[in-house]
Amino acid sequence: MDHLLLLLLLSSGLQAEGSNNQKDPVRLVGGDSHCAGTLELKHGGKWRPVSHGPPDWTLQEAAAFCRELDCGSAVSLRVRYEPSSRPVWGISPDCVQSGSLRECAIGLSSISSVNITCSDSVRLVDGTSLCSGRLEVKSDQSNQSWSSVCEADFDQQDAEVVCRELGCGAPSVLQGALYGEVEAPMWTKEFQCGGNESALLDCRSSGSDRNTCSPGRAIGLTCSEPVRLVGGDSRCAGPLELKHKGEWRPVSTVYSAWNLKEAAVVCRELDCGSAVSVTRKKNSTYRHVWSIRHDCVLSGSLRQCAASDTSVYSLDITCSDSVRLVNGTSLCSGRLEVKSDQSKQSWSSVCEADFDQQDADVVCRELGCGAPSVLQGALYGEVEAPMWTKEFQCGGDESALLDCRSSGSDRNTCSPGRAIGLTCSEPVSVRLVGGDSRCEGTLELKQVEWRQVGHYWNLKTAAVVCRELDCGSAVSVRKEEYAVRSVWKMNPDCLQSGSLRECAAPGYSATIYNLTCSDSVRLVDGTSLCSGRLEVKSDQSKQSWSSVCEADFDQQDAEVVCRELGCGAPSVLQGALYGEGEAPMWTKEFQCGGNESALLDCRSSGSHRNTCSPGRAVGLTCSEPVRLVGGDSRCAGTLELKHEEEWRPVTNSLWTLKTAAVACRELDCGSAVSVSKRVEFPYRSMWRTSSDCVQSGSLRGCAETDYNRFFVNLTCSGLLLQPNISATSSMDGVSEDK
Repeated sequence: MDHLLLLLLLSSGLQAEGSNNQKDPVRLVGGDSHCAGTLELKHGGKWRPVSHGPPDWTLQEAAAFCRELDCGSAVSLRVRYEPSSRPVWGISPDCVQSGSLRECAIGLSSISSVNITCSDSVRLVDGTSLCSGRLEVKSDQSNQSWSSVCEADFDQQDAEVVCRELGCGAPSVLQGALYGEVEAPMWTKEFQCGGNESALLDCRSSGSDRNTCSPGRAIGLTCSEPVRLVGGDSRCAGPLELKHKGEWRPVSTVYSAWNLKEAAVVCRELDCGSAVSVTRKKNSTYRHVWSIRHDCVLSGSLRQCAASDTSVYSLDITCSDSVRLVNGTSLCSGRLEVKSDQSKQSWSSVCEADFDQQDADVVCRELGCGAPSVLQGALYGEVEAPMWTKEFQCGGDESALLDCRSSGSDRNTCSPGRAIGLTCSEPVSVRLVGGDSRCEGTLELKQVEWRQVGHYWNLKTAAVVCRELDCGSAVSVRKEEYAVRSVWKMNPDCLQSGSLRECAAPGYSATIYNLTCSDSVRLVDGTSLCSGRLEVKSDQSKQSWSSVCEADFDQQDAEVVCRELGCGAPSVLQGALYGEGEAPMWTKEFQCGGNESALLDCRSSGSHRNTCSPGRAVGLTCSEPVRLVGGDSRCAGTLELKHEEEWRPVTNSLWTLKTAAVACRELDCGSAVSVSKRVEFPYRSMWRTSSDCVQSGSLRGCAETDYNRFFVNLTCSGLLLQPNISATSSMDGVSEDK
């Protein structure tokens, strides 16, 4: 079904009309109230049902429409199928989360539509998921007003009713001002629930009104996620299961296995410490599962990310049971906390005086990390958590910290700022093999064993590896096809914010990647791969980088650097454009002719420069090699990108006006007016660029090779930027190719 919908999306143009501030009306029809039913959107003057995906919607997307309808929290989402296709508005899930409906709606035909149920009279706001937040209640449906609830008028049994009404697990935290105070009016009566009611407003309430509520007493509520690990050696290890829509099922994934970053969400939810391992297991038969996208898990709760599916795969997770590192920069760093009393689920920090190098060796091993590299008090902040009261006396070879001996007497005090922080090295190695230097070749990663790396890489992802290898900027990514083999799969989004260990997931692929990094020049602290402060490395043995003085660098030198990095012509050249770094300064003047293939191939001055004025480290912006061809002006036509020395059209099924705006800005062509898809035969080589990547980086950094027949056509406002135009109006609609 998803493949059919994707083809329909590809063959349809994006439609929109009205100004950027216009609000598209939505409604739920055919349900028991205006907060339940089939989702419809009025767009382009037409009411149509809304279809899902691809990929499938989850409660996260439903929540956006519940808020739009002033209907409280999203409780359920179902896909409804009709006997035959009909016109619908297709909306992708990533666009729902990041843009307006006007930017997301695509006209197509489908047999599916989305049914949503929102809570009618209760909601949790300003929380970290759909199952947490400050409680608000709406009793008067006519005036659509919401009231906070006073902590004194709400107890555990009331909380059980609310969590059940919202489809969440049992209440785990109940506290005044837990999720902030607001100016909303306060509910004036005390709830008196028995705990078994299906809705909060079904409960009895006190007869008299309460007129005041002390400041900071608006009740906040956290309902637990209905998740569990079953069949392992403890409650913190085993296959992952989720209860959703009243049913426990195993959890599977879309497209590939989770990595440790996703597993860490489950471990935190279960109060089980740090994520140690996650594997994808193949079962003998297909079965019903809850499929959860990795990107959704990191931005919300598991329940709100679940979609019904069938699969032979399930997830098996192991969390550390009694130690964890918190507030660190990765899973292998943070302030050490220990949990000894499993029944109370309480964690204690450890005093620096009670912990040494051998103790650290045990903790790093227990967490699946490398050897300890830093051990220091207050390294990752102080907290109000209780302190561990005994000294650890590990030999260094134990498998778990709580297996170690400890001192007989308790310690009652620990000096402020002495809670131990620990950094373990990453147990992962990366290399490029088979190239002309250590900075190019086939990408391989070692986590227990060396494997090649596959799975949808682009220059933004490759840049992380180039930095790890101290190899400068990412210049090219080429994929090669082989027989299917075991690889490490790493999601590009993960690598932008996590370590290689956190992002690596075992899998299978026929696609292997070859990377080329610049060996001796790089641009740092810029806004894209083609901008930043210039640094040069001449001594490969020392791996040291030097900034370049503005006085020693001119336009011809810049042309060489931009070409060496695979970027377009230099557009800006200025001292301190991207800040001053602590790197030493390059001591000679470059004297390039402009045609050299690398900066270090250029001649340089014979004498050394010993000083460079502050603020004069050169910053460089190279243009993005993009163009619009075949239109009425340079600001309209088919979008083409030059990447790896080759001009190709750009293809993507789900470009919106927000994505198109990036290309228009790069071309200095004003605002995006329209984006549409053009179809040509036969299939040909193109550059595929994902919408979310383009919106957070450069087009070149997001390009992946593809074989397709769908082209992106753009029209930018163009003349709106010309200074001789005093006033104009722009067409703010989007055409649809017929």
